[in-house]
Amino acid sequence: MKILMVLTSHDQLGNTGKKTGFWLEELAAPYYALKDAGAEITLASPRGGQPPLDPKSDDADAQTDDTRRFKADTEAQKVLATTVLLSSVEAADFDAVFYPGGHGPLWDLAEDAKSISLIEAFVKADKPVAAVCHAPGVLKNVKTEAGEPLVQGRAVAGFTNTEEEAVGLTDVVPFLVEDMLTANGGRYAKGEDWASFVQVDRKLVTGQNPASSREAAEALLTLLKA
Repeated sequence: MKILMVLTSHDQLGNTGKKTGFWLEELAAPYYALKDAGAEITLASPRGGQPPLDPKSDDADAQTDDTRRFKADTEAQKVLATTVLLSSVEAADFDAVFYPGGHGPLWDLAEDAKSISLIEAFVKADKPVAAVCHAPGVLKNVKTEAGEPLVQGRAVAGFTNTEEEAVGLTDVVPFLVEDMLTANGGRYAKGEDWASFVQVDRKLVTGQNPASSREAAEALLTLLKA
């Protein structure tokens, strides 16, 4: 079971002068859910090497058992520091792909031609695609073979407008995940803010927020076992 995890390389939070990147829990929780189930995991990013960590996700109140385990795991830290170039990976070499969130993907991966074509290749091969929190934003420009938005008619979840408002970034992000999924014809649904909520539609898994990370990975595993 080979799983690709794709991380952002973008570290600028719009014009705020603040840093962003990937969200630690959204990498750590799926990483261990998948690894402990026997998966061989490859991390990739557009620029390769060490991807930027959203500093907010490293705050004390954002830590979980998984994030603490990840930070103490020298092997995992080495893998994170040496992500492969996204341009070098192909869907044919993996059984599934998982996109952790953080705000970074809204700037780079949502518009990245390689990421878009990679997801389309996974879908065409009927392989699972999962994305959590802001990472469903990477589906913005992904199309079906018929040229329709991938999310059109599908049950989807992603970071809610009210969650974005709560973190004060509604006017900073390039687009709102909830609005984009809805505009692209997705059957968007959400749970309570900050509570785990995951949608599975065929081979597409989407989670609402950081708390949804492990549940999304477990849903991906369920699809792989089926």
